[in-house]
Amino acid sequence: MNNYSSSLKYGRDHIAFEVIYANRKTMEIAVHPDAGVIVKAPAGTSSDRIAARMAKRARWIRKQLNYFQQFVPRTPPRRYVGGETHLYLGRQYRLKIRKRNDSDVKLKGAYFQISTPDSKNREVIKGLIDDWYKEHARKIFVQRLEICFEKAKSLKVPFPKIRIRKMSRRWGSCSKAGDILLNPELVKAPLYCIDYVIMHELCHLKVHTHSNSYFRLLSKYMPDWEWRKERLERAVV
Repeated sequence: MNNYSSSLKYGRDHIAFEVIYANRKTMEIAVHPDAGVIVKAPAGTSSDRIAARMAKRARWIRKQLNYFQQFVPRTPPRRYVGGETHLYLGRQYRLKIRKRNDSDVKLKGAYFQISTPDSKNREVIKGLIDDWYKEHARKIFVQRLEICFEKAKSLKVPFPKIRIRKMSRRWGSCSKAGDILLNPELVKAPLYCIDYVIMHELCHLKVHTHSNSYFRLLSKYMPDWEWRKERLERAVV
């Protein structure tokens, strides 16, 4: 049988999912951080049986999708013009754009000071700011990882590498190799929110699924994680 895509009506929503047939004995439903729902089914399983299993698990699937939604960065599109506000570590800073021979970005007082020969070119200004964020994100993330790792050293996992990756739907994730991937946009949030995402991923190095044991582990090392999660949802908007 061929793999296929379908959807399930749940309340007012339609949950899209992909069916992949494999040489296995049981059916598995997985919800991924990018909002993808994958059904791995034994070869020959009928579409009716798959639909029935999806319907039975619909409430759980919706719950998982809602959970991952919290990690979707919601910063609105920026115009990169003078006076516009941009976040850094939870604080707002205004852009001050100046025409200069050299290109540079500096944080001075309440302003991002942007110097560039192309002071009217929004793409150039965006590129300068993005590069500044990435550079400072790496420094901040490494510092916060060291702090969080020390707090959770009883996890007994290897010290992970930090990788910076722009992601449209996630603040962070961890790789099979044990690396932690963080969205540079996260550097716009307060430090305690950055710590939450890092601790979230550190715990995933020990427990990969969002099971009860995972949340017990997260609560052990960060008892106020739910408050931090809520603050993150409100911080970068």
